[in-house]
Amino acid sequence: MEPVDDAVRSEPRLELRGITKAFPGVIANADVSFCVGAGEIHALLGENGAGKSTLVKQIYGILKPDRGEILWDGREVSVPSPHAARTLGIGMVFQHFSLFEAMTVLENVALGMDDPGRDRAGLAARIKQVSESYGLPLDPAREVHTLSVGERQRIEIVRCLLQSPRLLVMDEPTSVLTPQEVGRLFETLRKLKAEGCSILYISHKLGEIKELCDRATILRGGKVVAACDPGQETARSMAQLMIGAEFRSVARREAGGSDGRARLVVKGLSMAPEMAHGVPLKNIHLSLRAGEILGVAGVAGNGQGDLLAAIAGERRAASAEMVAIDGKPVGRLGPAARRRLGLCTVPEERNGHGAVPDMSLTDNALLSGFKRMGFIRGGFLDRPKARRFAAEVIARFDVRTPGTETAAGSLSGGNLQKFIVGREIMQKPEVLVVAQPTWGVDAAAAATIQQALVDLAATGSAILVISQDLDELLTLTDRICVINAGQLSDALPTATVSVEEIGLLMGGIHGVPEAVPDRGAA
Repeated sequence: MEPVDDAVRSEPRLELRGITKAFPGVIANADVSFCVGAGEIHALLGENGAGKSTLVKQIYGILKPDRGEILWDGREVSVPSPHAARTLGIGMVFQHFSLFEAMTVLENVALGMDDPGRDRAGLAARIKQVSESYGLPLDPAREVHTLSVGERQRIEIVRCLLQSPRLLVMDEPTSVLTPQEVGRLFETLRKLKAEGCSILYISHKLGEIKELCDRATILRGGKVVAACDPGQETARSMAQLMIGAEFRSVARREAGGSDGRARLVVKGLSMAPEMAHGVPLKNIHLSLRAGEILGVAGVAGNGQGDLLAAIAGERRAASAEMVAIDGKPVGRLGPAARRRLGLCTVPEERNGHGAVPDMSLTDNALLSGFKRMGFIRGGFLDRPKARRFAAEVIARFDVRTPGTETAAGSLSGGNLQKFIVGREIMQKPEVLVVAQPTWGVDAAAAATIQQALVDLAATGSAILVISQDLDELLTLTDRICVINAGQLSDALPTATVSVEEIGLLMGGIHGVPEAVPDRGAA
C-alpha cells in the first residue's frame, strides 16, 4: 500500500454525528460528534466511565446507537454487527480478551476471521509472518492457556492486522506491554498510518498519547468536552481536561519510612511452571520490610504469575521456610491461612481471578474479606456489614457504579480494577502483593490508587508491586528488582536507578538486550 498524501489524509474516514446511547439509570453517550481522518491516529480520552468503550462498541457494531449518525467515507452507514464493521474495514482490539483458553493461537485467530474454514496451514504461515514483521511474535501451535497476558494481547492485535483494516480501534492496547513492546507497536501503528489506515486509540497513558497521536477528543460524563493537539499539551494538562479539575500528583513520603523489620521473606524459592511452556522460578530471594514498597519489573511471561501465586499460597512451595510472613514460615499454607496472618493480594487478571463477574460487588467483598473484616458473626454472614464495606470502597476509590449490588462483570475494566485494589487496601494488610495495580485506569484514578499504596506503606505495611509499567514503579517504589527467565535480580534503590538500566535487566524482548526509551509519566 502506497503512502497517502496530506489531501487524502485530511478527508474524514469516520464521522460521528450526535451519537447518543442510554442504559437503565445512565446516559453513556450524549450527542457525541467528532471525526477521524484517513491516515490519522486519533486519541479518545476520558476517565473510567466517561463513555469511551460504549462509543467504540457502537462503531464496531456491538451496540446500536439510540440516536445519531455514523458516516463512513462521507456516506451514512448502519453498523448492525461486528461482521458488518469488518466488511466496511473496521477492526477492533479489545481491552478484555475474547479468547478460548483451551484452543491454540491458530484456532482462536481462525474463529475471529470471517472465513474460519480457510486453509489452516496457510493461515498459520500468515500469523507467523505478520506477527514477526510487526515485532509481536506468536507460535500458532501454542495453546492460549499457556500464554502470558502480554502474549494474549498480541493475538488480538495480530488477528486484526490479518484483515487489513482501514480503521483500527484500539482500546488500551499497551496496558500489558513492556516499553520495548510498546516501541515496536508504535512502529507498526506509524507504518499503518503512512499506508492510510486510520487509528482510533484509547489509552490512559498520556505520555503515549502525546508521543503517538495527531489529535485527541476528550469525553467527560458521556459528552465531548474538548479537543486538542496532544503534541502541544502536557500529560498533566490533558489529565485536567479529562477530569475537569486540578490533577494531583502522588505525594511520596520521605525516604527511610521502613523500620527495618522484614515482613515478607522469600528464600531459595524454586518452582516448576504451572503451565506447559511456562518459566520455572529459580532460587528466588527477596526481603520486604515494614513501610517499604518494593517493585518487580519484567517482560510478560518471565514468571511473574507463578511468583505471585507462590507468595499468595495458590501454589505451595517445596518447604514452609521458603516463604515467611512476619517471621512465620508459610510456604506450605494455603491462601486463607496466609490471609489470616496478614497477607492480601491483587492478581493480574481481574475478571475471574480478582473478582467473580456474575457476583455483586458486596459478594466480591465477602470473598476476600470475610475473615479479616469480620463479615461472619455467629456462624452467619453479616451481609449488611459487607455491603457497608463495599460502599466505603466505592466511595473512597470513586468506583463508577449504580451500587453495591451491581454485578462486578458489568463495570468497566478500570472501575473494576479500582474496586479490587481498593477492597484489598482497605483491609489494611500487614503485607500486600499487587500485580498491575493501575492496569486500564485513567490518570486520576491511577494517582488515587498509587497514593493509597503510599499511604498504606506509611502505616507500616509492606507492599510488593509487580508491574510492567516502569513509570509506575519509578514513581511508587523504594527499591526495584527485575524478574527475567524466572530469576530475580538484586533490588536496586529506585532513587538511583535509570529506565535504561531496568530495561537492560529485563533483557529486552525475548532476551534481546536493548535500551528502553523513557516515555514520560502518564
